[in-house]
Amino acid sequence: MNLVEELRWRGLIHDMMPGTEEQLTKESTTAYIGFDPTSDSLHIGSLVPIILLMHLKNYGHRPIALVGGATGMIGDPSGKSDERNLLNEEELAKNVAGIKNVLSRFLDFDSSKENAPLLVNNYDWMKDFTFIAFARDVGKRITVNYMMAKDSVKKRLTGEAGSGMSFTEFTYQLIQGYDFYHLHKTYNCVLQMGGSDQWGNITTGTELVRRMNDEETKAFALTCPLVTKADGTKFSKSADGNVWLDADKTSPYKFYQFWLNTSDIDAENYIKIFTFKTQNEVEKQINEHKEAPHLRTLQKALAASITEMVHSKDALETAITASNILFGKPNVDELNKLSEKDMLEVFEGV
Repeated sequence: MNLVEELRWRGLIHDMMPGTEEQLTKESTTAYIGFDPTSDSLHIGSLVPIILLMHLKNYGHRPIALVGGATGMIGDPSGKSDERNLLNEEELAKNVAGIKNVLSRFLDFDSSKENAPLLVNNYDWMKDFTFIAFARDVGKRITVNYMMAKDSVKKRLTGEAGSGMSFTEFTYQLIQGYDFYHLHKTYNCVLQMGGSDQWGNITTGTELVRRMNDEETKAFALTCPLVTKADGTKFSKSADGNVWLDADKTSPYKFYQFWLNTSDIDAENYIKIFTFKTQNEVEKQINEHKEAPHLRTLQKALAASITEMVHSKDALETAITASNILFGKPNVDELNKLSEKDMLEVFEGV
């Protein structure tokens, strides 16, 4: 399989610009995904773009993870009905550091390999840009008509979502577009990826890359679907709120339980998206589950695989032990394995 075929069977492709598959098949390609620092951690909604970068690396391409220290100061209007509260520099610096720490658990930014992942912060190249220089060099390239045609802008301006849009938010797509241009110029990055709600911002980036170079310049876009639950509720949330990728925000036990409690329909979908099991392994797992659904083998395989990937093998074993204590028949040795904190987590809300 090539990378696009891999992503396609896993249900990880929503939109793709013409020529993207040919580019990824032809040569090792540098691609990036941006992460806005709205918090000092990432929740499971961000796992899909992280996994996209991991697949890129596995197929010999070079992934760039961009932390939006600059764009985080403005706030992405995509999918939002109201303007975000602006963060101060201290909060932003804390959030950027937290997100870098999370991303470093999945991608080895210290690798010496040719396609070693890169971690960048767009504040590094935006901080010295004057307003006049940005208006002349970047604003001149994209028309207001083009920007207003984007769904994220159109809905806000027509009152379908919220009560309008500030000039600050209106400029967001230009700044994100400039990120693509900068990475293209500096690292020969030719592909931007992200969630389907980012299509408008991403295509503005491809347009800017071409207009700030020449029409023959290569720039591609690929988005993945926003993951949902079968019942329509928000995927990244549990009964207790967001499911985070940091153990101090969501314990490995609660993290494991979230995946263990998914429905059969969701588990079939999630095991393709959130694990690196092969197509044959996934099909075999699904068929085994259908023969004895009451054993919940699919959910157990899903929960084990993701918990080990996000936390560690030890954390997974602790989570399984904790689950056995609450729902099984624990022995004294199992009880002694748990810390006081783990024990309190198990019985919280019981």
